[in-house]
Amino acid sequence: MDLVIEGRVYFRGSLTRTRIGIEDGKITAIGRNLRGDELVDHGDRLLLPGAIDPHVHFRDPGQEAKEDFSTGTLAAAHAGVTTILDMPNNLRPVITSAQVADKRETVSSRAWVDFGLFGGLSRFSDIERMADDVAGFKLYMGSTTGNLLENDDRWIDAMLRRVATTGRTVSVHAEDDAILAKGPELDMEEHELHRPPEAEVSAIRRLAAMGTGARVNICHLSSAEGLAAMDGTGFTAEFTAHHLMLDSRFDRKGYSKVNPPLRTMRHREALMDGLKAGKLHILGSDHAPHTPAEKEKRFDEAPSGMPGVETSVPLLMGLVKHEFIDLHTFVAVTSLNPASVFGLRNKGAIEVGMDADLMVIDPKRMARIDAKHLYSKCPWTPFEGWDAIYPVATILRGTMIMEDENVASARQGQEVH
Repeated sequence: MDLVIEGRVYFRGSLTRTRIGIEDGKITAIGRNLRGDELVDHGDRLLLPGAIDPHVHFRDPGQEAKEDFSTGTLAAAHAGVTTILDMPNNLRPVITSAQVADKRETVSSRAWVDFGLFGGLSRFSDIERMADDVAGFKLYMGSTTGNLLENDDRWIDAMLRRVATTGRTVSVHAEDDAILAKGPELDMEEHELHRPPEAEVSAIRRLAAMGTGARVNICHLSSAEGLAAMDGTGFTAEFTAHHLMLDSRFDRKGYSKVNPPLRTMRHREALMDGLKAGKLHILGSDHAPHTPAEKEKRFDEAPSGMPGVETSVPLLMGLVKHEFIDLHTFVAVTSLNPASVFGLRNKGAIEVGMDADLMVIDPKRMARIDAKHLYSKCPWTPFEGWDAIYPVATILRGTMIMEDENVASARQGQEVH
């Protein structure tokens, strides 16, 4: 074997002191007595599956001043994320196979970690032709960044039935646009009033009533009522670190503005309870960077969105350290479940035959988040000063791409399906 890595390995639901054999980027053996050309012993550190972030907006192509695929995927690697799935609401929305190909040509050479691209759903989407080239589809039922809105049940039903025949998953921005208020907003309180939990509940119920057979993933659940509406739907529930850990008391004017909005503590506590109970399935950062100049505009003119790809996984590992959640939950929502939901058959677990994507965690290395030390082009974070645990190493297909928070190799990213 080319490489053998030793440590406390998360293998089939428990931590086991053992070794992982790696050859040609794949895990070829797991056992205590493996030998290889190179042995790396991580002692008592944890060897966990590399994280998968299924919801990022890297703004590339078209808005590279906010983020680009190089800085975004490098930020992901810093956080232990070895695969990202990028959303289609670029300046030129990605809704045809030709546009998928154009985006791939632009971004693929810049990727530090593996990546997949989403296709957008609209009345003009080239669904069947796109299906083999995208990691999933994205439906926007509520107004937000970009112009991919579709809130007509007849069109949604027809599109989801077409997607169902492809086997791809549809991630949904589930806010019923008919319920969202469209007037000016002066502050966080008005922003939440304009985008109430009822909009989330209505969108989820409408999708469930269609019975299209499509695999549906509800993005960024934000409310207690939205979480309750998920019961019995068969949909997967995606959550963000900012909805889980922040609430409407975090008022930094435009910097706090996000869709769906930060809600009261009651909703945040319901999400935490849902995570512990296994009702939240996938951590997605919804990494949506904007410049300080944009965020410091008058509140109703400031764009919605927060950065998160570089902080979400380390923050969740901090919750493990503080015993808010257990390690099994962490691995499930960051690796196992996103791989399953999006059909990434070579990702998400430490098993023979899988890609050797790993993060090496020293549970004792708690640090404070400092935007000045992050790799993202976005120069701010809502989690400035929060406790987090960053990997001491990130390994992509057997190659160490980040070590001690420093770049350790050339770009290794490849497209996944």
